This record gives sequence, C-alpha cells and structure tokens, in this order.
Amino acid sequence: MSKDMNELHWKKTSSLMIVMMVLWAIFSFGIHLFVNQLNAIKIAGFPLGFYMAAQGSLIIFVAMLFWFAKAQDKIDRECGVAEDE
Repeated sequence: MSKDMNELHWKKTSSLMIVMMVLWAIFSFGIHLFVNQLNAIKIAGFPLGFYMAAQGSLIIFVAMLFWFAKAQDKIDRECGVAEDE
C-alpha cells in the first residue's frame, strides 16, 4: 500500500473511531444524566429514562457495533486493505 493510501486509510479510520467514541459517550453518560427528564415520557407504561437505562442503551451499542463494522469494511475496501482481497 502506498504512503498516500495508508494516510487516507488512517485518516478515515480515525474519523470513524472519533464518531463512534462520541456516540458511545452520549449513550453511556449523556442519556443517563437526563434520566429524570426522560421519565416524563412513557412508552408502553414504562418511563423512557428507565427504558433507556435498562435496555435502550444496550440496543444502541449493538447497532453501533454493526454500523462500525460495515463502515470500517467500506473504508478498508476503498483503500485496498480488505481482508478478503
């Protein structure tokens, strides 16, 4: 892999990691900081704050993992470093 392609790959991968870390921080800490305000909203009889603390954040983390894997694979293919190439 050329130096330019290596730098492009690292730049895109770094940007993706930063986005994922920001989203992780928001759903790990941000949502839980506002749990009392979210409890005013009810979903199926449960307060939204309780739901997000108990299940919602975990569901979002799993969705983030799939999104990250797909996005990283796209970056790898664009830069010619995919595992199956």
